[in-house]
Amino acid sequence: MTFTAAQLDFRSDTVTRPDETMRSAMASAEVADNVIDTDPTVRALEQRAAKVLGMPDALWTPSGTMANLIALSLHLKRGDRFLATRGAHVLNNELGSAAWLAGGMPETLEHDAGPGRPTPEAVEMAVGMADGPYYTLRTTLLCLENTHNAAGGAVTPPHEHAQLVAAARDKGLKVHLDGARLWHAAVALGVPPAALTVGVDSVSACFSKGLGAPVGSVVAGSVEFVDRARRMRQMLGGGVRQGGILAAACLVALDRVGDLGETHEAARRLAAGLNEFGWEVETPQTNIVLAGVPDLRMALDHLGTLGILALPMSGRVRFVLHRDLAPTAVEDALSRIKTGSAS
Repeated sequence: MTFTAAQLDFRSDTVTRPDETMRSAMASAEVADNVIDTDPTVRALEQRAAKVLGMPDALWTPSGTMANLIALSLHLKRGDRFLATRGAHVLNNELGSAAWLAGGMPETLEHDAGPGRPTPEAVEMAVGMADGPYYTLRTTLLCLENTHNAAGGAVTPPHEHAQLVAAARDKGLKVHLDGARLWHAAVALGVPPAALTVGVDSVSACFSKGLGAPVGSVVAGSVEFVDRARRMRQMLGGGVRQGGILAAACLVALDRVGDLGETHEAARRLAAGLNEFGWEVETPQTNIVLAGVPDLRMALDHLGTLGILALPMSGRVRFVLHRDLAPTAVEDALSRIKTGSAS
């Protein structure tokens, strides 16, 4: 465990730090100027990620927010409307860049098919008629998210993903998948990540959420899409030079996808324990636990006094399990909550 004994950090799976294996890979990475030419380690990561995601090509980006922004900027024309589920990261956590920089008008879809996902009928209804008056908005893009962060790491299974993509296609929409935690969805469902990207035009995926990499995402799509994405990345200031040092960490992270199941099991233990204390908690599908409490601010402050760090999400307390927590962290947290003491 990398934190002090008195502190349990459940704020996010992005608080993880590179271990010695990852740091060694970073230190010995083969590098070159990834703007002028191609950094060999960055390219190796892009090729491997594209294969894992079931896409023709991929582009490394410094962050998932940039990866999503690149995709939306290429898929949308100024004034186009795009659809995304309520609480989606592209709506709530990217500072309005989808509208401000990509030029899209967001339309929210409710979670009427279950946590984190709409029904195909809701997609079709939201698009409306394609031959409306010239002054009406044109809907051109559907943004999906798997897992859905604000819905507590909720998973969209392959058959529902396929139905949503088909509904979008029938209405002439392109589809972008925010797969920041797609690795978690794949592990939870016992399927390869490529099974969850079928039919999309682009997908983003992150290496710093639960896999231990310090920084880095990819956005993947067709070869033509990635060529355009590289130019957009440069426009947004994402042209990192000897990026192989960072890509090496992402390659190590990919080797650790299979370990994510341990955090899912830990999340279920935490949820069960909190339920016993009377907290309103549903059984998590992946590594995120959302707990309903009468007073959110009071609950977070109280947890802080117990040395338990958590964050608010969707009006509830969010606990995220990750590789840097000790194996006893769940039991330790439950004991502190039960006794009201950090000792």
